[in-house]
Amino acid sequence: MEIIKNIELAKQGDQSAFTFLLDHYWNEVYGFMLKRTENETDTEDIVIETFAKAFDKIHTYNPEFQFNTWLIAIAKNVHIDMLRKRKSSLSVDFSNEDDYRAYNLADTAPTAEDKIITEQNLSRLLQCIKELKPHYQEVIQLRYFQELSYQEIADELGEPLNNIKIKLLRAKKLLAEIILNKG
Repeated sequence: MEIIKNIELAKQGDQSAFTFLLDHYWNEVYGFMLKRTENETDTEDIVIETFAKAFDKIHTYNPEFQFNTWLIAIAKNVHIDMLRKRKSSLSVDFSNEDDYRAYNLADTAPTAEDKIITEQNLSRLLQCIKELKPHYQEVIQLRYFQELSYQEIADELGEPLNNIKIKLLRAKKLLAEIILNKG
């Protein structure tokens, strides 16, 4: 009964209901995907994306089915999409001689123009990040600029791991909206 109540509250945008559902189902979805991927990093990415998609589309959830079944179905689809993206990356086999010739010809150093574009893009991104609330800025900075793991961020901020995951999820979503609006 508590699950149904929180699903209904989540449909109305209640953040604490989202947190409850994430806490309640995280381990189940994570365990299921870990068995499929056998890779903790991929599993964590898949599960985070699963909950992001589920919360975005929670209004489409059909209560005739178990909520965990719905989440697992989303996770499977996210995993399939990830595998398709990896497969679509082209790989060409070269001999060592081909590699040697290619490395001697190709200049991998960025041009002055590349450097300017990169700096401008980073500057715009930083401006967009500054529009976020301070606690979102902080988790974005720790994750993407200091490259801390979710657990390291949780330890640094003294918050539960699931709170950090939710904050990062929301921060990325808000940042994407800001970037699109400035587009």
